[in-house]
Amino acid sequence: MNEQLIRQINVLSCFQDPQDITALSGGLTNINVLVSDVGNKYVVRLGEDIPEHGVMRWNELAVSNAASSAGFSPNVIHNEPGVLVLDFIDGKTFSEDDVRDPDNLPHIVNLIKQVHSELSNHVTQPVLAFWPFQVNRNYIKRLISDNSSHQKTLPSLLKHNTKLESATGRVEMVIGHNDLLAANILDDGKKLWLIDWEYAGFNSPLFDLAGLASNNSLSEDQERAMLTQYFNEGADVQWRSYLAMKCSSLLRETLWSMTSEIHSDLDVDYAQYTSENMQRLESAFADFVNT
Repeated sequence: MNEQLIRQINVLSCFQDPQDITALSGGLTNINVLVSDVGNKYVVRLGEDIPEHGVMRWNELAVSNAASSAGFSPNVIHNEPGVLVLDFIDGKTFSEDDVRDPDNLPHIVNLIKQVHSELSNHVTQPVLAFWPFQVNRNYIKRLISDNSSHQKTLPSLLKHNTKLESATGRVEMVIGHNDLLAANILDDGKKLWLIDWEYAGFNSPLFDLAGLASNNSLSEDQERAMLTQYFNEGADVQWRSYLAMKCSSLLRETLWSMTSEIHSDLDVDYAQYTSENMQRLESAFADFVNT
């Protein structure tokens, strides 16, 4: 652990006698640290605003407080600029295999539906919108101005983005998580939890469903079952709009990684992550075009 980070944690006013300060794995945009204090465990999230990714910590705090109040996320114990302290959930961090597990997936979809229907009732502060097509346009503009190594690919990605937005049609707005990686789902043996609300905001419910599928390589049968469960109607009703959102989710993840290649100081192989997401995007876009 970096000595400066340890000193920063030691002086946080929420702790009496912080011990066993240990870095946690994961965290693509921040540093997560496990801390023991007076018989309890906490997670300290360290990270400033990240303008290039649209991450505003005041928004993360607002939604984290709401999600905690609603029982979807760990309790918020303390916050100050660049610091968020949460209760530690002693449970299993999901992998992609866990998300695809037929015993888990219906429970995850049910949790997402509950979040979409109930979270707004617990929000007490303004919350950002997360319209993925505008997010993608912003990324592309910035990557061009930053002279990204992916310059030749960006014009075609911008055209894809426009086509996908047009195909999405009218949407219902909910407060979504907008970053449903497997590692953001925890299972304590009794219930599922969602963590890391830094991209949360008003969006179409299809984006979370599409993100869950694209980030965890769900099969088409699983996707159709997911849509049927969520909307209580046949999957065909939402299918084309869903595929557009799935492509948008993969495009956003690809552009996010391209941007991180330039701006992030974390020890992550973003170039490899870009390549993996580009392959997923190309496959999903081909499915969308052929629908």
